[in-house]
Amino acid sequence: MFPQITPVTRNIIILNVIFFVGTLLLKNLNINFDALLAGYFPLSPNFRSWQIITHMFMHGSIMHIVFNMLTLYSFGPVLEQVLGQKKFIILYFAAGLGGFVLYNIWNYVEVSQITSFLTSQSYDIHEIYKYADINYSGEMPISSNSEAVRDSAQSLFNILRTPMVGASGAIFGIIAAFSTLFPEAKLMFMFIPFPIKAKYLTPIIIVVSIVLGFGQFSGDNIAHFAHLGGALIGFLYIRNWKKHRDRIQ
Repeated sequence: MFPQITPVTRNIIILNVIFFVGTLLLKNLNINFDALLAGYFPLSPNFRSWQIITHMFMHGSIMHIVFNMLTLYSFGPVLEQVLGQKKFIILYFAAGLGGFVLYNIWNYVEVSQITSFLTSQSYDIHEIYKYADINYSGEMPISSNSEAVRDSAQSLFNILRTPMVGASGAIFGIIAAFSTLFPEAKLMFMFIPFPIKAKYLTPIIIVVSIVLGFGQFSGDNIAHFAHLGGALIGFLYIRNWKKHRDRIQ
């Protein structure tokens, strides 16, 4: 039986679909909407302040948005009814912001390490920032005979030009909030032939996100630290909400 969709959950899903379809239509007109609304690293020349929010409504593929919206549809209505609309909205966007912050803290650590190395090799990093502008369509010229310098310069270039998109931080916050609020609920997932208690979800999310995030496996373009940040916010938000609820009672 499908859950009855609640107003805030419904409107968030509608907004995500509008953004996704609109982005596809604009791409057909050679208008790059991602450059304005996707979430770039805050020190990138492509970053704009509104991207902190708008990146949550951008998705990279049909499977990406389908997974996120189905998950929101599955868990959102229950949380919205229990928490109320205002607190549910706060939870959703706080988790999304938490994902953005933790993901970019990791990016900042990487950028700092790369910058320190390139500076020690007397490489002009300002050139990288100049060519990293999304309006520049060519490859970055790297003037160095050192393979290590070339690889580091390319890595910094990629970080500055690669945005974070999707509601995954918010969605993982919703999952963690649900599993914290209803730990004994049994859930079924694709590819898993048996039900899993909700209380095991948050630890699994955290461990998997940490392993995959630090592992940086080849071909993996998923923002695992965004998942981790969102899940942590969802867990802490519900813990705090339950504490105040129990105190009032």
